[in-house]
Amino acid sequence: MSFRYISRLISAYISRFKGVIFIGVLLGALIFIFSRFIIPLIFITNTKKIGIAGRYRTQSLPTSIVSMIGEGLTEIDENGNVIPKLSHSWETPDKGKTWIFHLNENTLWQDGETLTSDSINYTFSDVEIERPDEKTIVFKLQEPFSVFPTVVSRPTFKQGLLGTGEWKVSKISLGTSDFVQRLTLVNQAKEKRIFKFYPTEEQTKLAFKLGEVDEIREIFNPTPFLDWPTVKISKQANEKRVVVVFFNTQDSKLSDKSLRRALAYSMVKTYDGERAISPISPNSWAYNPTVKTYERDVERSREFIDELPEEFKQDFSINLVTTPVLLTLAEEIADDWENVGVKTQVQVSSGIPIEFQAFLAIFDTPTDPDQYSIWHSTQTATNISKYQNPRIDKLLEDGRVELNIEERKKIYLDFQRFLVEDSPAVFLYHPSVYTITRG
Repeated sequence: MSFRYISRLISAYISRFKGVIFIGVLLGALIFIFSRFIIPLIFITNTKKIGIAGRYRTQSLPTSIVSMIGEGLTEIDENGNVIPKLSHSWETPDKGKTWIFHLNENTLWQDGETLTSDSINYTFSDVEIERPDEKTIVFKLQEPFSVFPTVVSRPTFKQGLLGTGEWKVSKISLGTSDFVQRLTLVNQAKEKRIFKFYPTEEQTKLAFKLGEVDEIREIFNPTPFLDWPTVKISKQANEKRVVVVFFNTQDSKLSDKSLRRALAYSMVKTYDGERAISPISPNSWAYNPTVKTYERDVERSREFIDELPEEFKQDFSINLVTTPVLLTLAEEIADDWENVGVKTQVQVSSGIPIEFQAFLAIFDTPTDPDQYSIWHSTQTATNISKYQNPRIDKLLEDGRVELNIEERKKIYLDFQRFLVEDSPAVFLYHPSVYTITRG
């Protein structure tokens, strides 16, 4: 067929069906505009993909995420004080053994049902729970525990992750061993937040480079993004965490307090973050700013070492274990110890080692100043330093049964003073964390 014939055929077809063709093109354009611009405007106004480093299960998600979804009976303010949340008031009629919480009126779960005591889903071992009416829930403990209002600041969920918060779980994906891989949240403003979880910080950075996420949060090393012109980097000291060197106080050498002090004085303590001097956050009502700081003093460190028994100085070496993220810091600490005559070997471990002499790690400070599980001599599973001190034991025991806030403060001021003096650990700094956002 000739070109002339084909062109006449097309012209005749268009002339005959031009109305249908016009309507089809118009409908196609409208469908494209509606699907591309109108539907996202109606249903999702703002979507952000966020990368998080770490392995988490649904019951152990980061507090920053869980608090978006749910709320607790109480809430902890920035200074560590307990304030009302799902409950408007509470009391203990027997000095901390029984706790009675009164729920707010007209609080709704995310499925629209009213919050009642029957739908509060806390589970504690050795705690009896009673619900005398819809707006009252009672917890009966076996022993007095003044910290309990802090414990129930943890968000409660009706079922799964159905809470009372601003953000609702729309989808969750689990991987091997039930670790969360992806968590999608939406709010009433039709905004969406997609959290993607990666095993390591390096894998989280790679996901950002590949465009899998728009933002990565709470990473410790911003390299290589410092030189990227298209990203925004924000930095903040995380005062809820402390970088600590724990000493094994049952070790044949590190059981000597003089050696622990020598190592403490030898170390540089100004790294990427704010200086820390105790295991309690400086924002806490119980913080003691007057404890011994162990600022670097090489001469004093050497004096302590010179006074050690001669048998200590034979094959004088320390094994320092650390996590991969703190390896560079561990090597710097090893140099500090070598500088005062203590040979140091650095070893990397993915978790808390069973056997060690010194362990460099990031310590999450509890919301309440109660640190019974970390330092009390009976807590063999969680007392990292294997620390034993009757005075510290007594202070920790008193602190968790005292109800008067001013009396509790006195107890924890003493606790910090005596603990730091005894040096079962060296508190270095509150690490800076970085948020990297695509520009």
